Amino acid sequence: MITNKEEYLYYIQQDALALGIDNKTLRSKAERLIIVNVIYEFQKKLRKIEYYKNCRTDLFSKFIYGCMKIRFLKLSRRLGFSIPENVFGPGLSIVHYGTIVVNANAKVGANCRIHPSTCIGASGGNSMAPIIGDNVYIAPGAKIYGNITISNNIAISANAAVGKSFFEENIMIGGVPAKKIKEVNIKNIIKHL
Repeated sequence: MITNKEEYLYYIQQDALALGIDNKTLRSKAERLIIVNVIYEFQKKLRKIEYYKNCRTDLFSKFIYGCMKIRFLKLSRRLGFSIPENVFGPGLSIVHYGTIVVNANAKVGANCRIHPSTCIGASGGNSMAPIIGDNVYIAPGAKIYGNITISNNIAISANAAVGKSFFEENIMIGGVPAKKIKEVNIKNIIKHL
């Protein structure tokens, strides 16, 4: 969760790195003005409203937050995302636009790579949502639900239904219901690590 300006800038830097965006050269900045990466723009807006919500308490900042939130929600609808503030850690990589639904009570660690048609939510009338560790790859169509914990360095395969906790690291899980499929090196899947 972003608690100061330095963390805000760190989150933006890590998100750019995860998306493979070069912010260092003048050429790359000029290219982004011509060819807009809407997912990166969405993630920057997400981080900015997190910063304003968590760190800025004056009345003018609250007004700015409200205006930014409206623009953020419009872009969210256009891209098919339902992602609330303060859920994802730094290094978020949304692969491309499409339906992604995330419960506001969920917590996801650093370096999450998430695909469309994914749902992370509560289950059975319980408001508790999943807690997902660092360096987790979530393939298209994965459903992660309930009061569960997913450990670090886990790959969740396409169309998996994950309704129980997994504490073992460096594994791939998948199926309906999800189970351990094999051991993996997450650095082969999430390339920027």
